[in-house]
Amino acid sequence: MSPAEPSLVGFINVDKPADTGSFDVVRAIRRASGVRKVGHAGTLDRPATGVLPVAIGNATRLIDSLMEARKRYRATVTLGVETDTYDAAGEVRETRDPGGVTLDAVEAALPAFRGDFMQTPPAFSAVKLDGERAHRAARRGEQPQLEPRPAHVYELHLLDVSLPHLEIEVECAKGFYMRSLAHDLGQALGVGAHLAELRRTAVGPFAVADATPLDDAVRMLEASAVEDLVHAPDAVLSDWPAVILNKRSVALARQGRDTRPPSEPGAPPARVGVKARGYGPDGRLVALLECGPIPSVWHPYRVFPV
Repeated sequence: MSPAEPSLVGFINVDKPADTGSFDVVRAIRRASGVRKVGHAGTLDRPATGVLPVAIGNATRLIDSLMEARKRYRATVTLGVETDTYDAAGEVRETRDPGGVTLDAVEAALPAFRGDFMQTPPAFSAVKLDGERAHRAARRGEQPQLEPRPAHVYELHLLDVSLPHLEIEVECAKGFYMRSLAHDLGQALGVGAHLAELRRTAVGPFAVADATPLDDAVRMLEASAVEDLVHAPDAVLSDWPAVILNKRSVALARQGRDTRPPSEPGAPPARVGVKARGYGPDGRLVALLECGPIPSVWHPYRVFPV
């Protein structure tokens, strides 16, 4: 058992190394912290590096809130080589000469991948098809036919062109596949492409500049030096409005019952569908709240233990 406190709760902003699976990171943090309940927010493929938020203890109940957050990536796309996995780890399917690709052609192709559009996930992905992960069928040599799904890209910038390589930066919504972007961009340019390198630089409030390399995080956990490592659970809700609950509202919320706390200066508008974080008089996070059809009444849809 690690000397770290078993009651450790919060998020660690891990800088995932290459050739390490996301669940390998979770296992390493679990062993080092001595806490069994550990999860991550947003899988990174083994070759990829960068921000992997890891939740410890009851902070795992906030993972789905972080999964909704925007993500930012920096990627290298190699033109002229297609692979079956859409990245450098796969087998080459086709090669073409990218020498005729111009900067103007690249710039002209990019707008199709900004905003809302339909994207088909890679065959080698965890998407389920007829109850089975697509990558399992793909590894058997089958060709799973995945349906396109809505995707959203907030920003897409071309940082550098050094043929056959393109360096791009992307800010996207959840469920977006950078490997599909590389593949589809290659198709649009008529020469094929694959994702050569990928680094995730942000997930919601967690940025790579503040991330801790996995080995360092493990050493700090084993030494119980967690003050500068573990972020408070509600760090992932920093952009949510806050509702201050009085003692009676706290009691109701802990029972899962709706509550109408006294209005405080600066309180968020209590409109239908608005979500907020609810704090008790002691400043502790009590529940995640959602406003229902009755004005100023909040429903605690996720309650945190005392």
